[in-house]
Amino acid sequence: MASKGSVTFNILAATAALVVANVIRMRVLPIDFKSKNVLEYPNESLYNFTELANRYGYHSEEHTVVTEDGYILNVFRINSGNCDGRMKGPPVVLMHGLLLSSDAWLDAGPEAGLAYLLADSCYDLWVGNQRGNYYARRHLTLNPDKDPSFWDFSIDEIGFYDIPATIDYVLRNTGFGKLNYIGYSQGAGTFFVMCSERPGYCNKVNVVIGLAPAARQTHTKSMAYRLLATGISALEDPLSQSGFREIFSKTSPLQEIAKFICQVRFLSEPLCGNFISGFFDSYHPGSITNRTLGMMFSHFPAGTSLHTMARYGQSMQTDQFQKFDYGAARNMKKYGCKEPPKYNLSSVTPPMVILYGRNDHLVDTKDVYWLVNELPNVLEVEEVADPLWNHFDVAYSQYVNQRIFPTVYKYLEHFSTT
Repeated sequence: MASKGSVTFNILAATAALVVANVIRMRVLPIDFKSKNVLEYPNESLYNFTELANRYGYHSEEHTVVTEDGYILNVFRINSGNCDGRMKGPPVVLMHGLLLSSDAWLDAGPEAGLAYLLADSCYDLWVGNQRGNYYARRHLTLNPDKDPSFWDFSIDEIGFYDIPATIDYVLRNTGFGKLNYIGYSQGAGTFFVMCSERPGYCNKVNVVIGLAPAARQTHTKSMAYRLLATGISALEDPLSQSGFREIFSKTSPLQEIAKFICQVRFLSEPLCGNFISGFFDSYHPGSITNRTLGMMFSHFPAGTSLHTMARYGQSMQTDQFQKFDYGAARNMKKYGCKEPPKYNLSSVTPPMVILYGRNDHLVDTKDVYWLVNELPNVLEVEEVADPLWNHFDVAYSQYVNQRIFPTVYKYLEHFSTT
């Protein structure tokens, strides 16, 4: 892999060009399935969650969750034939992070993908999606391509509506009164929002396992990510008024170009691997295989709202975990106070386990330590035993089975029965 210094400038220049292409609404037609076959895309990179799971001998079901405010989310249930119907209870919900989807948990393959590892351990696993990605881009009445209000959400709404709806659906369909929850990055942060804003919902969870949990992001080290998020935060109003509400969708120029390039094995590490390492300023050579890079960029970025990215920009400019800041006048109208209210992290009462990486430049260790001090019931805080472990390693590293799964398994076993 090329050295950090030799690729940084090119990475940032390419990123800027791709971001501009998205912002000014340049469009490319998505490459259709037939053309991808002609171009010799690997078949598995073209599969959806259910098709990919089935390809490796797992059984997957697609379920539909409808939130109280009308968003339609696909949720996948996956289990392994090796379990012979002997499933452990209660069910487990696994939730992705920003710009990802449920597919992220399969992309590293059966040897390392966390969804496969959990299914092989005979847990009744439900893999969720949050509004705005390609599995959750529907609404009962709003058209995401025509109705700008579809995109008026951030993690505030995801935590208030999506996480509770997913929990209720899983419990209703399994007959259990409680479940176990694993949240990665935004998937953990939105759980914290739910606990603060929806009294009683935390009582439906036995244990929460936070993988690089994202609450405040005051100390985010990645300068490229920081500049992107804070820039969007500063420009959100003019961009929204120009009709730009969705960002980094699956069929955006960024995603289509990355998908094409990253299928070429001899380019995947020098270009795609270095893009991830350079953009997020956290190098871990060899952790994510070339095969996984190709799968990753078939599904990443998965799309979200401009408003969500603006929300992350704000979180880098405050030392609190708080609601969206609309400015004093709009805050007064929306919240009844000039400052955005802080989320009540003391309401996150279920036992909490936190795993983090020292080399994570998105969710910095200082913000993890701050979060630990704010939470009332932390069972264990574990730094992954690899000094180069970074944010994307959680979902995509070939070493997930060794580095984080043993701790995940330990606590799920403690809170599960056969």
